[in-house]
Amino acid sequence: MKNFFNGLKNYFAEFGTAVAKGDIWTRMSLLILGMGYFGRGQIIKGILVTLVEVAVILFTAMFSAPYLAKLGTLGTVQREEVFDPLTMTKTVNDYDNSLLILLFSVVGLLVLFAFLLIYISNIKRVYEIQKLKENGKHIESFAEEVKALFNERFHITLLTLPSLGVIVFTVVPLLFMICVAFTNYDANHQPPTYLFTWVGLQNFRNLFTNNMTVSFGYAFIRILIWTLIWAVLATFTTYIGGILLAKFINNEHTKGKKVWRALFVITIAIPQFVTLLLINKMFSDNGIINGLANQWGLVSWLKDAGIIASGANGIPFLSQPGWAHVMIVIINIWIGVPYQMLIATGILMNIPNDQLESAKIDGATEFQIFWKITMPYMLFITGPSLITSIVSNINNFNVIYLLTNGYTTPNPTLANSQAKEIDLLVTWLFTLTNDYSNFKMASVIGICVFIVCAAITLIGFTNLIKGDREEDFQ
Repeated sequence: MKNFFNGLKNYFAEFGTAVAKGDIWTRMSLLILGMGYFGRGQIIKGILVTLVEVAVILFTAMFSAPYLAKLGTLGTVQREEVFDPLTMTKTVNDYDNSLLILLFSVVGLLVLFAFLLIYISNIKRVYEIQKLKENGKHIESFAEEVKALFNERFHITLLTLPSLGVIVFTVVPLLFMICVAFTNYDANHQPPTYLFTWVGLQNFRNLFTNNMTVSFGYAFIRILIWTLIWAVLATFTTYIGGILLAKFINNEHTKGKKVWRALFVITIAIPQFVTLLLINKMFSDNGIINGLANQWGLVSWLKDAGIIASGANGIPFLSQPGWAHVMIVIINIWIGVPYQMLIATGILMNIPNDQLESAKIDGATEFQIFWKITMPYMLFITGPSLITSIVSNINNFNVIYLLTNGYTTPNPTLANSQAKEIDLLVTWLFTLTNDYSNFKMASVIGICVFIVCAAITLIGFTNLIKGDREEDFQ
């Protein structure tokens, strides 16, 4: 963090130096970006940066400025239809659309921010060219700079398109979602018919409030705890299971290794949603598994033992809390282990044989070799992937949603917040938006998901990359 602020300080200090010590052409670039290049004979580059400046000015004045002017209120004129009995037609007034005002304001502000960075960088570059000329050094022509973009600066060329993609498809939606969290955008304030406006931190207060009318605080804590438990269990059960399966298949005493490996790979080839929907039907209260359990008397035995309710039609695998939580984790093992098995197979083949042979000579058992050599090596190689898996499972929408589709919570407090016991934060967010149009609270939950994932990622990767452990496995 200290390095970041020092870099930021130097960035603006260099800009100040360029303005203070620049010649007439450098200072004229403060008004017209291309003047510094025109004064050094770089006509093409001067024209290009000037066109960028003109484009930003026109975009702001003709497109984003009207939306930015209404950003403070998100609109004041509501949509109204007036029926004209003479023409038998409806006319609509010139109304404000809060959604478009917010979205295009975010885009407009991003464009202005990007132009500010270009503006500062341009002044610094012009000043560098000024110093090169004063010292009698060579100044790159436009053709030489273009050629450099495909040689020593090719990394800039390659990163440009992905960076634009991140801004358009990640940064803009993220900023828009953050802004929505501070509004009252819900089913009662739906554009274009109705306006929504800023409400400050009220939605965040609601997320931690629990009373007769607002129970988001109760639901949020329960779902957050289950989300973290699920992420850890789903990650490590499939991770350990994949390693053990790879060890069993690659054991020297196992026959038909290719056949076993192929059988598990098939589960990866089948679309996940097909498998999950099929399992959902199989383990439903009226599914084939419960049909067999009733036929074999297992359901009656569980009723007599008091494990399930006496009035139940079958074993509530996916319809009651507790049962559903356990079943979700078990089914996820079947979904995730084959993929981890393939990864583990490749890594196990690269464990240094001299370490394994030395351990055997020293009298180590198979379990000791696994625990002291295999697992540390696996964790060292797959550590970053493990952190990514935890974050992915926090946002594992498919498994939870498809397996528990149709689940109804028996808890009225959770139901009041449109939540269920088996929800993850991401599935709760989806329900709030898709079924109840409660975009304001969904955005708040989305921010919480981002904070949780960012914290786990930063802490995990920071601890994984510190130190140098490569020599331990040489």
